[in-house]
Amino acid sequence: MLGFRFSDYTPDPNESTFDRLFKIFQELMLYTSGNVSEALAWLNELDREYNLTTPEYGMGDFIQELIDRGYIRADGEEGGMGPTSKLEISLRQKSLEDIFGDLKKARSGRHNTPIIGRGDEYTADVKPYEFGDSLENLAVTNSLRNAYINHGIDEFNLTQDDLEVHETYYQAQMSSVLMIDISHSMILYGEDRITPAKKVALALAEFIQTRFPKDTLDILVFGDDAWPIELKEIPYLQVGPYHTNTVAGLELAMDILKKRRNPNKQIFMITDGKPTCLKIGKNYYKNAFGLDRKIVNRCLNLATRCKKLDIPITTFMIARDPYLVRFVEAFTQTNNGKAFYSSLSGLGSFVLENYKKKKK
Repeated sequence: MLGFRFSDYTPDPNESTFDRLFKIFQELMLYTSGNVSEALAWLNELDREYNLTTPEYGMGDFIQELIDRGYIRADGEEGGMGPTSKLEISLRQKSLEDIFGDLKKARSGRHNTPIIGRGDEYTADVKPYEFGDSLENLAVTNSLRNAYINHGIDEFNLTQDDLEVHETYYQAQMSSVLMIDISHSMILYGEDRITPAKKVALALAEFIQTRFPKDTLDILVFGDDAWPIELKEIPYLQVGPYHTNTVAGLELAMDILKKRRNPNKQIFMITDGKPTCLKIGKNYYKNAFGLDRKIVNRCLNLATRCKKLDIPITTFMIARDPYLVRFVEAFTQTNNGKAFYSSLSGLGSFVLENYKKKKK
């Protein structure tokens, strides 16, 4: 029989007690939606059960070091503590490392295209140097060979006419919108799906900012309605008593992308539930029992509109129900986009793989 054999965990001897506790604290910050006091309370419980601290380094030392290093601060509410921007940055960086840890930062941070032009990735061709070409792309061997042929070895001289440079692929900018489902189904049946979704969103944002710094990323959440949020708000997202108004999310995403002058646009949607809500005027039309034809048709109509506007939609579905899979397949086929069906643990790699390969 195939299976797993588990052994005792051996901590890294070079890892300090602070670093070990800090990793757990970061996970708890996402789980508690950014509540420092609650995260520390959980950490104290874990310490009592698993002896995370040592006689030389206690939980009080860890809290004081968090303050000294600028990760938490007093928030003025009954002696409570609040997160700092430094902690928010560290959460993004840890999410990036956890999910996209096998990636290296690219030098320019742009998307490759099949078009020849200025970029970093070489084609198989070289061309004579022209004013304005980057010397970083200089074809050294070809240039030295030309100098030898043109001037001989006795009076070696390298002139501009001898220089050749590598052709590179033109690299385009991308405007993306990330939609995050915060409907009640994200915590339905006691299964926590919002924490991994937040972690993926943080990792994707950090990935784009570091590898594709000229790209734009807008983030929105959708429940009964849809509204934009700032990157710094992601760790503090909480699921509400909402239905899933996918239509409102898509309409807002399209409105955001309409204002972007960049011709290359795309939408990411992280969701685990079927569309169950529409807003008609001031009233909400809701049906959580099965797939409502009225709601589904509105979703498919928007998928068609996005296709006509050349805006692909990539759906990350955290569900395996056959009827939900059929809906996502129909939605994806209508949009000519992509869909991934994954477990919570595999969600991050799917986001990365699609964004990395996106070419216009």
